[in-house]
Amino acid sequence: MRRSIRLPLLLGALTAATVLPACGGSSAPEGRTAPARGADATPARAEASASNVYAGTGPGNLAPATKGVPSRVYVPNSESDTVTVIDPRRRKVVRTFDVGGLPQHVTPAPDLKTLYVNSNQGNTLTRIDPRTARKVGRPLPVEDPYNLYFTPDGRTAIVVAERLLRLDFRDGRTMRVEKHLPVPCKGINHLDFSADGRYFVASCEFGSALIKVDTHRRKVIDRVDLPRSGMPQDVRISPDGKLFYVADMQAHGVWVADGDPLRIRKFLPTGQGAHGLQPSRDGRRVFVSNRGEGSISVLDFANRKIVKKWQMPGGGSPDMGGVSPDGRELWLGGRYDGEVYAIDTRNGKVLARIPVGSGPHGLAVWPQPGSRSLGHTGNMR
Repeated sequence: MRRSIRLPLLLGALTAATVLPACGGSSAPEGRTAPARGADATPARAEASASNVYAGTGPGNLAPATKGVPSRVYVPNSESDTVTVIDPRRRKVVRTFDVGGLPQHVTPAPDLKTLYVNSNQGNTLTRIDPRTARKVGRPLPVEDPYNLYFTPDGRTAIVVAERLLRLDFRDGRTMRVEKHLPVPCKGINHLDFSADGRYFVASCEFGSALIKVDTHRRKVIDRVDLPRSGMPQDVRISPDGKLFYVADMQAHGVWVADGDPLRIRKFLPTGQGAHGLQPSRDGRRVFVSNRGEGSISVLDFANRKIVKKWQMPGGGSPDMGGVSPDGRELWLGGRYDGEVYAIDTRNGKVLARIPVGSGPHGLAVWPQPGSRSLGHTGNMR
C-alpha cells in the first residue's frame, strides 16, 4: 500500500494506483555487504515438523543467535519516514530515528542478527542492529522494496517491488540483483512459502488474484482470480502446510486456498478491511486484524472457522504486527491513528495504546521464537 489513506479513498483512487510509472533502470545498484547467510544461523531448540510448520516458533523458543537481545517493537511510520522503537515491558518509546522515504515493513534477516527497514519510496533498506536498537551503516540501495522475504535456506532475498510490478531475486548477503521477474500481478505485496519451500503464493492487491511462483526456477507457474472483486493482502500457510490463508480488505474476510494446484477453496467473513494475519505461538489460531472497523477475529486453523471476535473499545485501525515471544500479547500498528496496540491474546483486551509517528505500518516484534526468518515482519519457522 502507498501512503496510508482510508479505505473509501483508496478504492476511489485504485485505477491511478495501479498505473504508477516505474522508475529507475532494469538493474538496481549493488548494495554493500549485508549479514551472513541464513544457513549460518544457529538452530533453535525445535524445528518445524511435517505436522506443524510453526513447531519451532513456540513460546520462548528463541535461537542462540538472539541470546541477550533486548525485547523491542520496531514501528515503521510510513508518513513520517521514521522508525519508532518501543520497550514492550515498560510500554514506552525508547527512541525514534529517520529512515528512507515511505518505510513499509521491518524485516528480520536470515541470520537473525539484523533487521531491515523497507523504504520503497526512498529505494533503500536501512539496517538495524537489534542488540542496540539503532540503525547501522549506510542504507542499502534497493529499488522499490515494499516488502522483503527470504528463501528458506536464507541464500536469496526476494524484494517485492510493488510499484514496478515485479519480484527481484537478490543475493541474501550482498543484495546484488540476480533476476528481475515481471509478474502478472498488479499490486503484488505479500507472500508465503509452501511447507517444503518449493514454491510460494503471493497476493495481487490491485489485480484481485493470487500467483504461484517456483522458488528454484524463479518463474510464475500459476495464477488464479478471486471469485469476486477483492484486494488481497497478507498470506500465511496453515500449520499442516496444506492450505494458504489470504486476508482481503475489500471482501472483508479471509480466502482459503489450496496451493498445489492453486485454487480457491472457501471464504471466511471476518470484518471490514481484513488485513494482517498473525499465527498464535501454539500454531492453532491466527489473529486477523480488521483494519477498517477496529477489531480482531480469531480463526481456528483446525476447523477453519472464526471462533472469536474482539472489538477494540474506542475503535482503532489494527494493521500488521507480531506476537510476543511468550505468546501472551499481540502487537499491531494503528495505521490511521498514529499509535501502536498491545492486545491480550487470551481475551482481546487492549493493554496499551502507545503514540508513535504517522501511518504506522508493518511493525516487527523482536526477537521472536524460531531458527529461520522467511521475512516480512517476522514469518518465522
